[in-house]
Amino acid sequence: MAQHGQTNEARAGQRVALFMAGVGVFWVLVTMIGAEYGWSMRTRAFFDLAALAGFGFALWQTFRLWRARQDEKGDE
Repeated sequence: MAQHGQTNEARAGQRVALFMAGVGVFWVLVTMIGAEYGWSMRTRAFFDLAALAGFGFALWQTFRLWRARQDEKGDE
């Protein structure tokens, strides 16, 4: 039996969590920078959509991990 946090599944979950945290930090920083430098609403909306796409990707990856775990439980 593998140690806690050392399985491929655990590492994939950690990558998704780090990606999601990175997208959140990116979104907050870009919002603050955009407000400070007076970027147009169109530019800010572009970065909002990019962050939304990043969160959507993380949600999709989380769903895939969940489905993989469900499939493994059914095989036992």
